[in-house]
Amino acid sequence: MKAPVSWLRDLVTLPPDVTTGVLADRFTRVGLTVEHVESTGSPVTGPLTVGRVLTFADEPQKNGKTIRYCRVDVGDHNDDATDEYPASRGIVCGAHNFAEGDLVVVALPGVVLPGDFEIAARKTYGHVSDGMICSERELGLGDDHDGIIVLPAGTAQPGADAVEVLWSSDEVLDIDVTPDLSYCLSLRGLAREAAIAAGVSYSDPYRQPLPEPHTDGYPVQIDGDRCRSFVALTIDGIDPSAPTPRWMADRLRASGVRSISLAVDVTNYVMLESGQPLHAYDGARLRGPIRVRLAQEGEQLRTLDGQDRRLDADDLLITDDSGPIGLAGVMGGETTEVSATTTTIVLEAAHFDSATVSRTFRRHGLPSEASKRFERGVDPQLPYAAAHRAAALLAEHGGGAVTAETVVGGAPAAHRISLRAGLIGAVLGTRVDQEEAVRLLTAAGVGVTALGDSLTLDIPSWRVDLVDPYDIVEEVGSHIGYDRIGLRLPVPPGGGGLDPVIRDRRAVLRAVAALGFTEILTLPFAGQEELDQLGIPADDPRRRLIRLANPLAETHPYLRTTLLPGLLAAVARNTSRSLTDLAIFEQGRTFLADGEQRVAPRPAVHARPDDALLAEIEAAIPDQPHLVAAVVTGNWTAAGWSGPAVKADWTHVVAFAETAAAAVGRRVTRRAVSRAPWHPGRCAELAVDGVVIGHAGELHPEVVRTLRVPERTAAVEFDLGALLSMANRSGAIGTLSPFPLAKEDVALIVDRDVPAAEVEAALVEGAGELLESIALFDVYTGDQIGEGRKSLAFALRFRGDRTLTDAEAAQARQAAVAVAVDRFGAEQRA
Repeated sequence: MKAPVSWLRDLVTLPPDVTTGVLADRFTRVGLTVEHVESTGSPVTGPLTVGRVLTFADEPQKNGKTIRYCRVDVGDHNDDATDEYPASRGIVCGAHNFAEGDLVVVALPGVVLPGDFEIAARKTYGHVSDGMICSERELGLGDDHDGIIVLPAGTAQPGADAVEVLWSSDEVLDIDVTPDLSYCLSLRGLAREAAIAAGVSYSDPYRQPLPEPHTDGYPVQIDGDRCRSFVALTIDGIDPSAPTPRWMADRLRASGVRSISLAVDVTNYVMLESGQPLHAYDGARLRGPIRVRLAQEGEQLRTLDGQDRRLDADDLLITDDSGPIGLAGVMGGETTEVSATTTTIVLEAAHFDSATVSRTFRRHGLPSEASKRFERGVDPQLPYAAAHRAAALLAEHGGGAVTAETVVGGAPAAHRISLRAGLIGAVLGTRVDQEEAVRLLTAAGVGVTALGDSLTLDIPSWRVDLVDPYDIVEEVGSHIGYDRIGLRLPVPPGGGGLDPVIRDRRAVLRAVAALGFTEILTLPFAGQEELDQLGIPADDPRRRLIRLANPLAETHPYLRTTLLPGLLAAVARNTSRSLTDLAIFEQGRTFLADGEQRVAPRPAVHARPDDALLAEIEAAIPDQPHLVAAVVTGNWTAAGWSGPAVKADWTHVVAFAETAAAAVGRRVTRRAVSRAPWHPGRCAELAVDGVVIGHAGELHPEVVRTLRVPERTAAVEFDLGALLSMANRSGAIGTLSPFPLAKEDVALIVDRDVPAAEVEAALVEGAGELLESIALFDVYTGDQIGEGRKSLAFALRFRGDRTLTDAEAAQARQAAVAVAVDRFGAEQRA
């Protein structure tokens, strides 16, 4: 919000010692951060002067263009008179919107215009052009470049400084207005805050409330409850050629709004001053009653920016008998806009539902000054006063008069809050006298009734942020100054340390990071195309996508169901920049839609939701499994003096899962399966205690090609939440046995398609309680063991409550082998 200081001082009388710097500091102290202070001085340097056109001659050129060679009187800057011309300067001009005797703005040689454009005398079209007659665009005053600026007669004498004529010097506060202080998106609101900060009185120029409904003017109908009130003033007799007064155009320009025409400028001026958006319709172009309703499927509207917009059923429209003529609270339509021939205006001042306006302008990508104010909340009592203020300005400067008015709807009942005055000091942690609190609240427009320590507060209509007693505490605290609140650290209650789930999750993340993986963070958004690239089948649960109502990008309008797309995109991005050795992982939530996507209710903020409402909100939340995924590519260790490079492959992602499980006292088993996006013959299903938690392996070659990641890239993804739920939290440390291990090795020949994990499980089952550990240390295939067969070598370690004999260890080994032989037809290899 840009606030010209001169405008503020017109609305509130500030003491002389409240300078712009002091005002900026006091605004910042109450939460209205002043980003910087600007000056509206001229962007032009050098001799910019007022000139009078003495004569001109139209000279057609070979290129079809007609130029004017002008003699311009620029006072003390004139060249000496000659036999041909009086004292003046010769200037070539391409515009034709001026006549002899008109006052114009002349940039003499040496002037530097905006854009670092320096004016110099130069020969063009057969003449020496000794300067330039300027348009609005060339001076940075507007977008008009088809004609030069013609000043009103008597504005100044030739040779006068044009800077003093065109620019008014002012200081402008650029204020960051937080969403809760919506009333400060107006000079009216900022003036009230300035008055409180300076300790002076404030008289609200927009204090006239919304009257009872009456329909004496242009007919208006409201369908539904998304428009609370609608004021329509009919203003006849507007002079369409009436210019915007300079002071108004200067203030609009200082506020970041360009001057367009008197009618449009007045609506913008009143919006900035009051906070109430207005819209002017050309009364001659309206067809039938104005109606506020929701859009119908298939309807279209051409907005003022010339774009044809397909409307959504949730869009709130302004319509007449011809159809849609405006997006309520966002932007008007092209068919009823005011023009250079408009003499009758129907002026709209309405109060629209904040959420509806917010959804509409985001849906159409159409932010505007009006929608910004409606989204945050506009004073519901304001439309009538703002409309009449605009009508008065139009009458004063455009000659119009209000001939009829319509008021439909009404404002809500006043909100009331009761509290004990002692609550303010108790929450703020500092002494606040009741008299001081009452004074500050009264200055803010709050009606205060005190009965002992009890305060009853009537909240003004523009303070939508004051809902409960604690909002009142914050209001008083911001105005007494947060510097008065002392520093006192709260004493935390005694506790039992971290939640076990948090502790286990940290243990897992530390373990995989220590293994050599680097954690990254990607956005939790996804697109259908990413799942297509991964080869995810249509019936896969990962296709149960949840669409966002307001996605950051239309290419990623859903919440992710898998972490792999983000990781693989990071791999592609890094390898394209020659960072080819990667071991990265990510952990985070994914989101799976259930059969019926329910919309969570929105609880009110004035009271705590009850248990039933909380249960309804909980029921609408989709399944959100907490996953962890990792990807490796390139070399695991680089080549060096100690040996050749070690390629990163599937063993490293399997080790990632095994390390994660070991960190919480669990062991992962695996078996070969087929699942996208992994290679069908190189994918392992990961399980803990028989519960499948994820998959690991080498990516499918087609996925590698489509995503442009290196060949043989390997990935793992599993449910971290499920793993943590099965964590072994006993914390017991086993006793160290004083008896030695008995070491036995066994090699078994089985069919090649028999999983090694199942053979290992059979050995464990047969070995009995004496088996302490088992490990696969060799896999062999070759002519010696036959076609379609493989040899699996396991290291078995036995220990008992006494020193085992060789015969006891051999017996346990043979019992283990017997189960494998019986189950898989295994042959013991000599």
